[in-house]
Amino acid sequence: MNAKLQAISARLDTLLEGIDFTLQEHVGELTLVLPRADMLPVLKRLRDDYDLRFEQLIDVCGVDYQSYGDGAWSGKRFAAVYHLLSVSKNQRLRVRVFAEDDDFPIVDSVIELWPAANWFEREAFDLFGLIFEGHPDLRRILTDYGFVGHPFRKDFPLTGYVEMRYDPDQKRVVYQPVSIEEREIVPRTIREGSFNG
Repeated sequence: MNAKLQAISARLDTLLEGIDFTLQEHVGELTLVLPRADMLPVLKRLRDDYDLRFEQLIDVCGVDYQSYGDGAWSGKRFAAVYHLLSVSKNQRLRVRVFAEDDDFPIVDSVIELWPAANWFEREAFDLFGLIFEGHPDLRRILTDYGFVGHPFRKDFPLTGYVEMRYDPDQKRVVYQPVSIEEREIVPRTIREGSFNG
């Protein structure tokens, strides 16, 4: 671990004393794993602390760990991952918060801390089904409003459940069961008649 990461790690140990967290270092990056109950106060400290000053939220990602790695994942299934940047200190931190319930995954919204989280949280809701409690406008952003399911979940079928098309007779978009036939795709090798030049 380089000196900058050691300084961040030492400051986090002091700042988050009494809070259940883990800090992981991998390929020169730090990941702070927090329980949902502590996430908002800790994220506020990360933003406001003079020695850390993670004033900018770069991204919020949803993650489905159902078949993570070799498929032997035993922890919680869904997590929200926050990528933070301190422009003034030129340092980064990743924060991971797992949803407690795999059937109805809920984490808290961070819009009050970083307004830029609005669209990121909507995207994670739409694609992974993560519920961001306290979000003022949590609705689909990439899929159709009538879409059933969340396409980035690892148990979502590759072809989906329904397809939509415009019906000129009804003059509207209609949904119908998927009509894609599964087929095995084998690459075909095409060879020229002669390569003797």
